[in-house]
Amino acid sequence: DTLEFDQIYQENKGAMYDGRLRISKQGIVFKNNKTGKVDNLSGTDLNLTHWFRVARGYELKVGLKSGAVFKYDGFKESDFDKLSDFINKNYKMRLEEKELSVKGWNWGTAKFKGPLLSFDIDNMSAFEIPLGNVSHCATSKNEVALEFHQNDDADVSLMEMRFYVPPNQDNPDVDPVQAFHDNVMDKADIIQATGDAICIFKELQCLTPRGRYDVRIYPTFLHLHGKTFDYKLPYTTVLRLFLLPHKDQRQMFFVVSLDPPIKQGQTRYHFLILQFSKEEDMTLELSLSEEDCADKFEGKLQKEMSGPVYEIVSRVMKSMVNRKITVPGSFKGNSGTSAVSCSHKAGAGFLYPLERGFIYVHKPPIHLRFDEISCVNFARGVASNRTFDFEIETKSGTTYTFSSIEKEEYGKLFDFTTNKKLRVKNRGKNLKDSVNYDEDMMGSDDEGQHDAYMERVKAEAAEGISDDDESSDDEEEDADFNPDGSGSDLAEEYDSNASISSSDEDEEDEEKKERRKKKLEKAKSKPAKRRRTSKRKKRQKKDPNAPKKAMTAFMLWLNATRSELRKENPDASIGEIGKIAGEKWREMGPSDKEEWEQKAKEDKERYKAAMEEYQARKEEEGSSEGEESDQAEKKTKKSKSSRPKPSPTKSPSKAGAGANYKSKEYITSDSDSDDSDSDRKKAKKSEDEEEEPIASTPPESEESAGDDDD
Repeated sequence: DTLEFDQIYQENKGAMYDGRLRISKQGIVFKNNKTGKVDNLSGTDLNLTHWFRVARGYELKVGLKSGAVFKYDGFKESDFDKLSDFINKNYKMRLEEKELSVKGWNWGTAKFKGPLLSFDIDNMSAFEIPLGNVSHCATSKNEVALEFHQNDDADVSLMEMRFYVPPNQDNPDVDPVQAFHDNVMDKADIIQATGDAICIFKELQCLTPRGRYDVRIYPTFLHLHGKTFDYKLPYTTVLRLFLLPHKDQRQMFFVVSLDPPIKQGQTRYHFLILQFSKEEDMTLELSLSEEDCADKFEGKLQKEMSGPVYEIVSRVMKSMVNRKITVPGSFKGNSGTSAVSCSHKAGAGFLYPLERGFIYVHKPPIHLRFDEISCVNFARGVASNRTFDFEIETKSGTTYTFSSIEKEEYGKLFDFTTNKKLRVKNRGKNLKDSVNYDEDMMGSDDEGQHDAYMERVKAEAAEGISDDDESSDDEEEDADFNPDGSGSDLAEEYDSNASISSSDEDEEDEEKKERRKKKLEKAKSKPAKRRRTSKRKKRQKKDPNAPKKAMTAFMLWLNATRSELRKENPDASIGEIGKIAGEKWREMGPSDKEEWEQKAKEDKERYKAAMEEYQARKEEEGSSEGEESDQAEKKTKKSKSSRPKPSPTKSPSKAGAGANYKSKEYITSDSDSDDSDSDRKKAKKSEDEEEEPIASTPPESEESAGDDDD
């Protein structure tokens, strides 16, 4: 029922983009691996299918009833039979084999076939030019010159092509050069601002390219008019639309992804970012009739619209571009917002985890889809222990590092990456649950499952993470933004089946969160206790008899005025009270500080005198303790010399001796009780070595046992 082909290439302005092609009964789907753009061709709209032998294997040319043409290269010769049978069976049309002219002649017949200019030699096509790539067309006496749009991804670009058009001798009234020019201009991608704009937005703040611009909306393109530069953006260059809330909850970002990008000299702007305040409202009147709004835009736009500026702009752009708007989904950071504050290179911005990728705003803007991500990595922060780095490595080998992320965001971000089944680089090689996003041509919403290894990693890392880091495994699904209130058709571009979780699931999430919080507290308590006891052993005890240190003038003043400061600032914390006191102390004049500086001087003299007295007392105690220790050593030596020598005694035999028998040398006198354990062990060892065994006459019943012992 389905044919799938990998490493299929699509040409765009001289660059070949690889992707995956899927042919089913419903139609043909091609997904660009670089941009993620999806071409979805319905089977009922197909008009022709041709098969060519080209430089890169074989090519499939597909034409639609609307006149649009799509070409896909990279097929093998053996694929022809499969494709021919499938197209004939499901689309009821024949896959025709066509040959290209390889004579190399530079004269022939120019034929305009829809959006293509075909140069034929002997009724065989030598080459075809997509007229949508033409940026300028000029004429002279018998010539027509075509200039083309450039693609930065192409190694070699076609800049210009000239055609010599001979005069028409059969009909001298018709100018063939002008006819050629008119046919090119009819299909060329040349922006001409003819007529009035549909609507105009005045002085919108733009972050990239930076400045304030008047945005004029035309039927086929968007015109940015600034004080220095003007930009015209065809709607065909728009890939995606994003509406992202600022972390302060007072502003909104409207992001337009462009391919090809805006060009200004050597600078390329792949994203157009507009910033709005939520409090700004406007009333807009379109220069269209009610019938045109209903017919062209299917009722998505009204002639008069009012509301927040960001909502009006997003509604108009969505209707003109005919693309869905992507908004943040289920992810909520530690602050309760969808944005994570971080830095990329030298610029600070916000990272938004989406249902199908990540987007970083704003300098430089970066959009990374899950299907182009190889793995992610959580690394220690270089500058501070309170932050960490989040690294994303793409399949092409490029690594994007988002640094200076607060540790409170770790738990939420780790849960998100695990639920999306992204491969975590420093987590091991267990990839059984990982999702291959390449296999998913149109996107999916598979939810992540509970992972025991994740819980263990979080427990080990919990020492440096606050309790607020904990987050639930199951979060709400992506809630797509819809300015007109429907909310049904604004899912992620590849995410067409987004669902909303119920309140019952929210209650289960709270219960799971409480259970995991308790487990984490138990895991944190054990290593923390061990570390505190070990530190306490190393810490030197403070002498309670030591005099109290002298206080500075500021501390004396602070102790006297602390109660007044607390009354003036009842909600301030201890640290904030200290900051307020420091500012007041700096503002005080020398005359006001003189009293406290005198008190500090007196306190310093008091501490100096008390310290001298303390040191003298400590030295006297040390000398008395030394005399007592000398007397104790003399007493110990005297007790060792007066110890009685051991007398011979009968050694116990194995059979007749009692279990509790001890020889005389093991019995210590009362004088030995003051000795240390080490002294007793040394004395005992020396006495055992000096003792000589004395034989005694054992009873007859014990002779055999004594012999066995010998």
